[in-house]
Amino acid sequence: MDTEAELTQRGHSSPEQGEEGPRSAFSGRFSGRFSGWGGRSSSWRRAGLLGVACTVFLLLFADFVVQPFLIPSRSMEPTLKVGDRVLVNKLAYRFGQEPKRGDVVVFDGTGSFVRERPAGNPVGEAVHGAFSALGLAEPAETDFVKRVVGVGGDDVVCCDVAGRIKVNGVAVDEPYLHPGDAPSAVPFRIVVPLGTLWVMGDHRSQSRDSRDHLGEPGGGMVPVEKVIGRADWLGWPVTRWGSLPDGAGAWSRVGGGSHG
Repeated sequence: MDTEAELTQRGHSSPEQGEEGPRSAFSGRFSGRFSGWGGRSSSWRRAGLLGVACTVFLLLFADFVVQPFLIPSRSMEPTLKVGDRVLVNKLAYRFGQEPKRGDVVVFDGTGSFVRERPAGNPVGEAVHGAFSALGLAEPAETDFVKRVVGVGGDDVVCCDVAGRIKVNGVAVDEPYLHPGDAPSAVPFRIVVPLGTLWVMGDHRSQSRDSRDHLGEPGGGMVPVEKVIGRADWLGWPVTRWGSLPDGAGAWSRVGGGSHG
């Protein structure tokens, strides 16, 4: 009797255990798959948020501190070549300092090198501006990179009997000029108004600079307030990575002007 009861009890309990086993296994597999998808989704979401945060940080950094600038032309050869990416120091002139002779500067040429343009597609311009700020696209058509040759108050003349530019009566030897280039094939004499700059490219025969705007409103002068920053470092290609050669030494003997 005890044996039959035990068998009967086992017979009743076995199906229940058999039903619970598969159900538990199915639930476990389903739960595992669901949690797996949830984990992947969470990982993608975290990666996306991290990417957005990094992009915002880089844009803010480029807007206020250092901005990559893609060189689009030959006007600054051999100092800068097409495709180079310079790092523009935006803090260089924010604490009372102003551009000096010999500085390589990036500036907004609107109103001096180019006329005011009607507004285009704001979305397209914003996207291009973001890529440009990260050094992934060519700069805006209104942005230029040139070397400062004259500051406010300077008397700039081209050229002396040796073919050199004279500033405030002092002839300047410019070691950064492109080999074979004259300091300028166009004779000129100008006095730089206070608060403005006279700028020229290092590859003088290939550079459209202040000389090309002499007869236009503003006379080719770039307002200091339009300077975006000073090109201090070469970030790409890595084979030429480092600080840009300092051109200020060529101008050390020049006095006068707004900087003495």
